[in-house]
Amino acid sequence: MAPQLLSSSNFKSLFDSVDTFLFDCDGVIWKGDTLIDGVSHTLDLLRSKGKNVVFVTNNSMKSRRQYAEKFQSLGLVSVTQDEIFSSSFAAAMYLKVNNFPKDKKVYVIGGEGVLEELQIAGFTGLGGPEDNEKKAQWKSNTLFEHDKSVGAVVVGLDPSINYYKLQYGTLCVRENPGCLFIATNRDAVGHMTDLQEWPGAGCMVSAMCGSTDREPIVVGKPATFMMDFLIQKFGTETSRMCMVGDRLDTDILFGQNAGCKTLLVLSGVTSESNLLDKGNKIEPDYYTSTVSDIIKLI
Repeated sequence: MAPQLLSSSNFKSLFDSVDTFLFDCDGVIWKGDTLIDGVSHTLDLLRSKGKNVVFVTNNSMKSRRQYAEKFQSLGLVSVTQDEIFSSSFAAAMYLKVNNFPKDKKVYVIGGEGVLEELQIAGFTGLGGPEDNEKKAQWKSNTLFEHDKSVGAVVVGLDPSINYYKLQYGTLCVRENPGCLFIATNRDAVGHMTDLQEWPGAGCMVSAMCGSTDREPIVVGKPATFMMDFLIQKFGTETSRMCMVGDRLDTDILFGQNAGCKTLLVLSGVTSESNLLDKGNKIEPDYYTSTVSDIIKLI
């Protein structure tokens, strides 16, 4: 069925069939450090109507604690850490539920958020921002040393990615027996600032795919790994959830893969022409301009 433009004629059936609204963040709640108009009122209104509100983000730069601080700084003071599910958290939880050995280390190509979530889960992380200024040099008769106890490499969004990090991660994956290659997500671009899109974690992941000749385990959207935690947390069937996002290949596909209803907002990376293009194969149940359209329809 073709996606329906959200309107007064179809909104009530969607609203009444949903207990939990899942929101992406970049391009839906904010752009960079700028809150999108009407978001605060919309979230308050949904809560007042008895709906659960949850945030599911692929951006791994921050931990859940750091995201809670960002919500607070933007005036969304009702959002708690327990309502935030980030791909940084998902990476740590993947290792935990799969009984990753505590004596093994995790090398991180990414931000502080992944390292913090790993520490909370009881794992030892290496790399991340502390390798931002390091350089890999080609020298004759010299080996590039890496830690042989690294049992997993986690790759996420890293605006300071460099050759040193790629070589370190590559050696761990290729030379350490059984080393896991985990991607927080494979987003091509994202709204890192309010005015334009920037290269996403998919660029860093693709570089590692090329050098290791391996495909990663993806824990962020559209993979449904995080959905298990959401179901456990809220006790809601996925058929009673609605995924609200701005990306077809991550947010909407995540919702579809999990059996949720889906609502695309056009405030982020996807335009109406992209959505309605004949070549597009990922179609949400509904679409609308921005999250705040919900206010008018309620």
